[in-house]
Amino acid sequence: MKTIYEKPQVFTDAITTYCGGCGHGIVGKLIAELIDELKLQENGILVWPIGCSCLSDRYYDMDNFMALHGRAPASATGIKRADPSKFVLCYQGDGDMVSEGMAEIMHAAIRSEKFSVIFINNAIYGMTGGQMAPTTMLGQVASTAPYGRETLNSGYPVQMAELMATMPGVVYSERVTVTSPANVAKCKKALKKAFELQLEGKGLSFVEVLSPCPTGWKMAATKSLDYIDEVLTQVYPLGVKKDASKEEN
Repeated sequence: MKTIYEKPQVFTDAITTYCGGCGHGIVGKLIAELIDELKLQENGILVWPIGCSCLSDRYYDMDNFMALHGRAPASATGIKRADPSKFVLCYQGDGDMVSEGMAEIMHAAIRSEKFSVIFINNAIYGMTGGQMAPTTMLGQVASTAPYGRETLNSGYPVQMAELMATMPGVVYSERVTVTSPANVAKCKKALKKAFELQLEGKGLSFVEVLSPCPTGWKMAATKSLDYIDEVLTQVYPLGVKKDASKEEN
C-alpha cells in the first residue's frame, strides 16, 4: 500500500495536551514537517514560552529550551549569539509575548536578532482561564471583561505583524491562519520562508498565526474557525506586512 503521509520523524510519541479544536497542534505539526524537510533536527534549538505550548519540549526529539514568562526572545538571543550556526525558533502566544514580554520581542527586533519567531494570536489568555489579552478585540468578551473590551480603561488591540513590520531589524513579517486546508498550506509556506531567511543569515523573521481557541472563546470548534474568518481577520488582516528580502533583490 502506498504511504500518503507519515508522522514527522522529529516528533516523539508524547501525547499533546491541547484542547480540542486548538490551533497550536496544527502549527506544531507544520513546524515538525519543516524541521524534517529542512534537516534542522540536529542543529536546531526550539525556545518555548509560558502558556498553552509550555510542554512542547516533550513533543520534539531535539534540543529545546523553555523560557520564563515573556522572555523567549531574550533566551533565543543568548542561544543564537552563543552559536550563530544554530537554527533557533522562538514560539510565543499573545499573553506571553504582547503582555508579559513586549519589551523582549521589541528589543530583539531593534537589534535585528537573526532567529525566527512564531506568534500565536488567539486574542485571549487561553491557558489561564480566558482573561483579556492585549490582542483581545474591542467588544470581545473575556473572563476579565464580561461586557467586552472597551478603550477607556483597556486601550486598543495590538496588531503585532504590522508593528513588527515597522522595525528596520525585521526582515519579514506576515500574518496567516489555519482555518482551512488552503490556509494551513499558506501558513506552512510563511513558516518555511521565515526559517529559510534565518538560514540565509538575515534579520528577525516574524509569522503571526490567528489560531482558534474554542475553550477560551466558549464556542464550538467549527464555529471558532468561522469566527476567525469572519470577525478576527477584520481586526487582524491576513497577508505579508513586510518582506525586505524582496527589496534586496
